[in-house]
Amino acid sequence: MPIATPEVYAEMIDRAKSQGFAYPAINVTSSQTLNAALKGFADAGSDGIIQVFTGGAEYASGQAVKNMVIGAVALAEFAHVVAEQYPVNIAIHTDHCPKDKLDTYVRPLLEVSAERVKAGKNPLFQSHMWDGSAVPLAENLAIAEELLAKTSANHQILEIEVGVVGGEEDGVANEINEKLFSTIEDGLATAAALGLGEKGRYITALTFGNVHGVYKPGSVKLRPAVLKEIQDAVAAKYGTERPFDLVFHGGSGSTPEEIAEAVSYGVIKMNVNTDTQYAFTRPVAGWMMTNYEGVLKIDGGVGNKKKYDPRAWGKEAEGGMTARVVEACQNLGSVGTHA
Repeated sequence: MPIATPEVYAEMIDRAKSQGFAYPAINVTSSQTLNAALKGFADAGSDGIIQVFTGGAEYASGQAVKNMVIGAVALAEFAHVVAEQYPVNIAIHTDHCPKDKLDTYVRPLLEVSAERVKAGKNPLFQSHMWDGSAVPLAENLAIAEELLAKTSANHQILEIEVGVVGGEEDGVANEINEKLFSTIEDGLATAAALGLGEKGRYITALTFGNVHGVYKPGSVKLRPAVLKEIQDAVAAKYGTERPFDLVFHGGSGSTPEEIAEAVSYGVIKMNVNTDTQYAFTRPVAGWMMTNYEGVLKIDGGVGNKKKYDPRAWGKEAEGGMTARVVEACQNLGSVGTHA
């Protein structure tokens, strides 16, 4: 199927929320990781989201170029071509973009889609994230309001972060402290500034102890009930049940119970990056250790071309990542939900 149209993407989100599941949002950095993600969603019978963060976009542009916009556009264009071969809907999203990268990442990409829309086409990306977690809430929401007007005009969805995700992801780092928990006041301020759909559609990463990166279960204390408290407070004021479409960041190491509870409070998207990175790389490490006499030209030998051919170990890498995407779909309940 083609990449999801704005209408299909909106329907995907509505269906997830009404049926009580969420989509994995898989970070990609190359055509290989993108292909692995697409096959994972297809194998699971699940629609899904692929996303490109700033460092991944820069990497995709090539080491001689290192241009985030070029890399992101290249991956998105590639996705538009290959996704047509899969029987599920895929949305393309840009992940964390802090304030100092807005002018070199999200804003130029918004212009790319604006030109496409003016020409009667669909936007290149279906949604973009503004990460205002490092600035005061008032500034965060002021920038979000400006960006929401642009995404709305492009028939796109904006993702915002209200609160702080701890740990480090692609150069965005925050301490693990009490700021990891969004408040009812944060939620009310968000609704007041951005509305609840009338100014344009957005999804919200409220934080409930989330931490990026690798950690063992139990070392980070998640409190999904924070999401319910905020949803209930905003609902009481505006008369709309579960008013926010929520995003779960920093989910590595989360228990199935924590994931299920968060989804029950309105989470429709969960970012998956650390786990799929490992799932991609681990089979390569195994291949190299098992076939080292073939991948290396030892003591004047010639090696084994079939072992060091990048396609050989590349297929192993893609297979490992694909399996982890299927697992993510299982954890979030999206298996078999493609309409």
